[in-house]
Amino acid sequence: MDYSPIVAQVWGMLTWFIPAALLIGLLKSPWAKGQIGELLVRLFAQWQLDKQTYRRLHNVTLNTPDGTTQIDHVFLSPYGIFVLETKNMSGWIFGSEKQAQWTQKLYKRSFKFQNPLRQNYKHLKALETTLGVSPEHLHSVITFVGGSTFKTEVPANVTQGIGFIRYIKSFQQVAFNEAEVDAMLHTLQTGRRAPTLATHREHVQNLKRRSDTTAERQCPKCGSALLIRTVKTGPKAGEQFWGCSMFPKCRVIQTT
Repeated sequence: MDYSPIVAQVWGMLTWFIPAALLIGLLKSPWAKGQIGELLVRLFAQWQLDKQTYRRLHNVTLNTPDGTTQIDHVFLSPYGIFVLETKNMSGWIFGSEKQAQWTQKLYKRSFKFQNPLRQNYKHLKALETTLGVSPEHLHSVITFVGGSTFKTEVPANVTQGIGFIRYIKSFQQVAFNEAEVDAMLHTLQTGRRAPTLATHREHVQNLKRRSDTTAERQCPKCGSALLIRTVKTGPKAGEQFWGCSMFPKCRVIQTT
C-alpha cells in the first residue's frame, strides 16, 4: 500500500500546525503579554492624549545606585509628570495600597505579584533624581489591561483599560511652562540608556541580582556593606530592606 499521500497530508498539516503552536506559546509568554500591554497603552495614548500637551517616552531605562530601573511610559506635561506602569493580566485581582504583594486569581489558581504601586515608586524616585523635580509633581499611574477585575478597593491611580487617560486628564493645575517641559524631555532623551536588547538583558540581570538575598551589596554612598534588615514596628512591620552597615552614620536603604 502506498502511504505517500497520507504522509504528504500529515506533513502539510505539520508545516502550519507547528509554527502556529509556537506562535501561540510565544504570545502567552510573560514577555509577549507585557509587550502587548505596553503597545495597547501606546495606542490609547496616541488616540486620547494630545502630543503637544503630553510629551511621551516609552521603555525608559535609567541608571540607579543599585543598577538600573525600567519605566514603561513617561508623560511629561505642564500639569505634571505621569509615570505609568502597565499590567497585562486577566482574572480577579486582590490588593490594597499598603500590601507588599497582590494576588491574581485565575479559576482555582492564585498567583502572587509585586504591588505595582511599590514597583512604580522606584521609577518615581529615579525620575526625581534625574530631572531634579519636586516629588509633588510626579504622579504614579497603574493601568491593568487584559480583562482583569478588581475584587478589592484600589486607589484612584490604579486604573483599567483607558482609565489612565481620565486620571491623567484630571490634573489641570499648571506646574511647568513649555520650556521646562522641553528641557525635561531633552534630559530624559539624553540620559536614558539606549532602548536595545542589550540594555534589557542587563536590566534583567540587575533584577535577578537585587532579588538574590545571598549576593553581596555595597552602599552606593559610603562603600560599606549593605545588610538585610527587618522593619520592627509600624505599618510595614515584618518587611525586609537593605540597610547600610554603617548606620546611623550612613542611612542609605534599598528595597529588597
